[in-house]
Amino acid sequence: MRIDVITIFPALVRAFGAESLIGRAQGQGLIDLRVHDLRDATTDHHRTVDGAPYGGGAGMVLMPGPIFDTVERVKPPRPLLLLGPGGRRLDQALAGELSGTGGFSLVCGRYEGVDDRVRQHLVDGELSIGDYVLAGGEVAAMVVIEAVARLVPGVMGNSASGEDESFSEGLLEHPQYTRPASFRGWEVPPVLLSGDHERVRRWRRAEALARTVENRPDLIEARGGLGPADTELIEERTDP
Repeated sequence: MRIDVITIFPALVRAFGAESLIGRAQGQGLIDLRVHDLRDATTDHHRTVDGAPYGGGAGMVLMPGPIFDTVERVKPPRPLLLLGPGGRRLDQALAGELSGTGGFSLVCGRYEGVDDRVRQHLVDGELSIGDYVLAGGEVAAMVVIEAVARLVPGVMGNSASGEDESFSEGLLEHPQYTRPASFRGWEVPPVLLSGDHERVRRWRRAEALARTVENRPDLIEARGGLGPADTELIEERTDP
């Protein structure tokens, strides 16, 4: 999968892409992360990429010229998405959709935003990672890249690792434990030491359901509520 990022701070994204999961995926040829510096498309001595907003107001706005020129020069894969507050919010379903494409590209905003002609005439849509304000789109781009890349076949060493995670079925993930079995008097649930795979599976499902009901009831509502089988599992969990 090819992922292109257009930014005025390429070193931030390149450093992230060189480490951990993404770095290994690039080394294996599974992810092709290409980062493009908007300032390479400038012609003035100061490598200017921003200007004061027409109509007045605080801050600066990224100019359309360097963004259009960069896209036309490097021909990044589509969809080309502007990271901004007006777009579809990133969730596991969207990450899955993007992971099934041959590639996609991200435009990172900065300052007070991006000239709206980029949104109207260049990109294919907007993408948001949440209702809060960042100084720029680079951190958001890193979030999108990791959320998507880890779903690309082969990127995660164990393909089953992503199957039981939070949001994979619209639920939070079940609790996880590792060695030692007893730590400061706190014990690992005995069912996890039983070797009974069906009991473990049912326990994990019940815990995931209970955790989601308690902490993220909106996810349960989005799934259409609890079915009879899920209700039974939760009742088993609370039975003495």
